Amino acid sequence: MIPPLILLALSLTALAAGFALPGLSDLLLLALPCTLASLWLLLRAALGRGRPKWIVVDGSNVMHWNGNVPRIETLHEVLGQLARHGYTPGVVFDANAGYRLTGRHLGDRALARRLGLPKDRVMVVPKGTPADPTVLAAARDLGARIVSNDRYRDWAAGHPEIQEPGWIVRGDYRDGRLWMDLG
Repeated sequence: MIPPLILLALSLTALAAGFALPGLSDLLLLALPCTLASLWLLLRAALGRGRPKWIVVDGSNVMHWNGNVPRIETLHEVLGQLARHGYTPGVVFDANAGYRLTGRHLGDRALARRLGLPKDRVMVVPKGTPADPTVLAAARDLGARIVSNDRYRDWAAGHPEIQEPGWIVRGDYRDGRLWMDLG
């Protein structure tokens, strides 16, 4: 919030100088758009639109929501609904997710491409490593909720936040339609 205020103050100063001093009237050509842009940045910062509203998707769990069959389409639909609700999703997968979806290993980049997400928002954990601690750590680091039907009971001692209502967003398909408890 401070940088937009500084930009606004500088822009208003230049605008005032352009009006007050006849020799600096050309400064108005620069000061007016800068003032408008800094007002827009200030409004955006005040409304909180400058920061993403993160949510972490347990991809290996969510891909099974529709009929307990792993489908990339299920993830697409969940990601679309999250985006419509203003969330910026990151997805974490177990190492075997690609095998379950396509019969071969898929890494971060390949899964990101299939999901239409930037590579830095998709992670496949190394073979032999459970994804749950990574999902929980990412959510904690980002101050984000988690989308999963997993209850994370094995990790509850180190992550008491999972007991908070609404911290884990549950979902499934009901009558062929996606349902998520975004509260």
